[in-house]
Amino acid sequence: MVFDYDKTVSERADTATATFALGCFWGPDARFGAMDGVIRTRVGYAGGTTESPSYHSLGDHTEVFQVDYDPNERSYRELLELVFAAHDPHQQPTKTQYQNVVFYTSDDERRVIESVLEERGQSIDDIATRIEPLDVFYAAEPYHQKYRLRNHRLAEQFADYDDEAFRESPAAATLNGFVADHIDSDDLGSNLRALLTDVEAA
Repeated sequence: MVFDYDKTVSERADTATATFALGCFWGPDARFGAMDGVIRTRVGYAGGTTESPSYHSLGDHTEVFQVDYDPNERSYRELLELVFAAHDPHQQPTKTQYQNVVFYTSDDERRVIESVLEERGQSIDDIATRIEPLDVFYAAEPYHQKYRLRNHRLAEQFADYDDEAFRESPAAATLNGFVADHIDSDDLGSNLRALLTDVEAA
């Protein structure tokens, strides 16, 4: 059923990608994966200069999460508003690994960031949250991807998926949010509701 669900959603070429950092990446990965219009999520490292970072050798990178979203259902502006509502932009953890960062990949995205901040009575120069261009995104190790789901029995439904397929699965992104209580079972797609019923009946 997860495979059937994954076949029905937008291809990655038809989505846009946004990258943010809001502390430990497990939480926002699940929270944003449960949102309407968000198709895929993944976690990783960005913002530093260390080549090929890993969790135990992070260097100057920060834990980040990426969302692939359908621009026809969810705008970059809406994602930004949710990000700024999820943290205090005037506070910044001292540890680089868990800092708050909004990355942009185009001048248009930077202008949207400036506009959202202006609406909040703020500017890039007077907040602690880092606003910077995305250079390179390094995917985190498989055991970090869809962390809440990976530690739930629903993960057994992905037995035929390799690490990359699991990381990039829309079904995994949604179910990761469900396991973390960010989405109600009534709001799951029909295929995922049927899967949940089968698993609970087993």
